Amino acid sequence: MSPGSAEAAGLTENASAAEPLSPPIPTGPEEILAGALAALGATLRHYRAMGLSELPFDGAWLQGPAEVLVAQERELRDCRRCRLCDGRTTVVFGSGNPQADLVVIGEGPGADEDAQGLPFVGRAGQLLTKMLESVQLSRDEVYITNAVKCRPPGNRNPEADELAACAPFLAAQLGVIQPRVVLALGSVASQALLRTKEPIGKLRGRVHAYGSAVLIPTFHPAFLLRNPGQDYKRMAWEDLKLARREYDQRRRG
Repeated sequence: MSPGSAEAAGLTENASAAEPLSPPIPTGPEEILAGALAALGATLRHYRAMGLSELPFDGAWLQGPAEVLVAQERELRDCRRCRLCDGRTTVVFGSGNPQADLVVIGEGPGADEDAQGLPFVGRAGQLLTKMLESVQLSRDEVYITNAVKCRPPGNRNPEADELAACAPFLAAQLGVIQPRVVLALGSVASQALLRTKEPIGKLRGRVHAYGSAVLIPTFHPAFLLRNPGQDYKRMAWEDLKLARREYDQRRRG
């Protein structure tokens, strides 16, 4: 990765030239078992959130994170827990590395995402890709999702009850992935995850405890597209460097 990648993201002219790091793959029996048990626990919480109190138990429950996420996505396809289901084309669950040490969380899908069923594929997604690349992270290395899985009408902000309806499913995703670092994009996602009303300007620029992980808020790429000033770019770049630092310190392997 050359220094020009950060410049292409419009954030800085002095990115590190370090090569991208490949996500570690658990190979030892203890790591594999720990991943399976974590995925099982997250799956049980997922079904409890859907109102199920009893489930048949067989070998299918001892699956790896990738299989569990696929099952969670399949179960959510017909979700009608909030009004957002009325206008959606598809549930946008998430994409990326199912064992990622860094998870990126936005607020909700837009029109492009609703049409394709994948998160961050429009203009904001293109900028997000460049932002990640500026700190030597690829979309394949991280996991990307949203606080709500269905597109709000007219791309408005998700409302409190919609965020609450989706919260158990986001928690189930994170329970499976077990990230070490969460990068929260924008005020809606940051406030929902941290359960605060503080504005993004006060939340960003520092590390927040988030369960066994840490959470770093920054500006949403769509906000940066609407506000191309150098001050916001500089602050976003500082947040990305902070996320990368925490990632390097906490990543597995």
